[in-house]
Amino acid sequence: MRTTYITACVIAALVLVWLATGQLRDPIEPPASSIAEANQRAAALREERPATRVRIETIHASEQPRVLNIRGRTQNKRSVVVQSQISGLVVDRPAERGDRVKKGDLLCHISVEDRRVRLKESLAGAEQAKIDFEGALKLAAQGLQSETAIAQSKSQLAASKARLKESELALARINIVAPFDGIVEKSHMEVGQYVTPGSPCITLVDLDPMLLIGQVAENELLSIKPGQIATAKLPEGIHVTGTVTFVAKTAEQGTRTYLVEAHVDNGDFSIPSGVTAQIAIPVESLNAQKISPALLVLSDAGQMGVRIVNPDNIVEFHEVDILSDEANGIWVTGLPDVARVVVVGQQLVVAGETVVPTHEPLNLVGGAKENENPAL
Repeated sequence: MRTTYITACVIAALVLVWLATGQLRDPIEPPASSIAEANQRAAALREERPATRVRIETIHASEQPRVLNIRGRTQNKRSVVVQSQISGLVVDRPAERGDRVKKGDLLCHISVEDRRVRLKESLAGAEQAKIDFEGALKLAAQGLQSETAIAQSKSQLAASKARLKESELALARINIVAPFDGIVEKSHMEVGQYVTPGSPCITLVDLDPMLLIGQVAENELLSIKPGQIATAKLPEGIHVTGTVTFVAKTAEQGTRTYLVEAHVDNGDFSIPSGVTAQIAIPVESLNAQKISPALLVLSDAGQMGVRIVNPDNIVEFHEVDILSDEANGIWVTGLPDVARVVVVGQQLVVAGETVVPTHEPLNLVGGAKENENPAL
């Protein structure tokens, strides 16, 4: 019994010594002194590990039309509050809210009586000033009138003509007319109301052409130019077509996006202002490949892309952009024109790894075979 106890103590002491000297652990490799050394170690480990078999499919790029989709709205071309330029009593306002008017149509009418009186007074004053000036010239020819008197007579004639012109303008301004074709959005004057210069009469809205307004990011700015066709889907399934007329050169503060404007014919005023519009602008075509969304993976940096195998059978990660989405796949850009895409095993390999590519179905764990139709 004593011998067994002593033997156990000796074994325990040996184990403790072994642990203390690191005999039970694998030797710890010192950390790499540089990135190059770390890469060399990683490459050595890949060489020691047998190459992974992956299934690939070779896909070819084809030219695909690209459409820039913008969420925007409709907007009337202009909205103007037509104002009175004179003081007076409103005696007529034929335009009502909702009326469609033509350029030059009467909107409001200001009392005319006092303007006619002033016009007659101004006309009489101008005629008298003319007579006085002509008389002064005759006297001057006879040496009976001074130059100063002639100058004063001439000045009075000019002043009377100015008053006459002002009276004529005031008489003309008794009629407040539409400056352009449009819809009466709001009436501000009522018959019997006394108004002063600057008093609003009518709010007039120009709906033809109707504008399509949207914002684009800076990476899409150069693909849009005036003259391009723009289509839009409006509420209730209404589709309209117009032309891009303006692309901003400076970004909006805060959003860092750029204004794009298109004109749509709206001669019947059927398109309302302020409704949402799904705007589509066809831009230049791009070479793209069609793949399954299931092939998309994320890099360590969080970039979305696809893993392919290059001619040296080394895995490469290529960041891609989704061009369009269809029921049976997505069109992406960013891959070589001819690409060997990893369709089975993409989660088992990393960029830089040498693999054994095959176009044949792979044997999976347990002897089962993969689906004959990989997601592509």
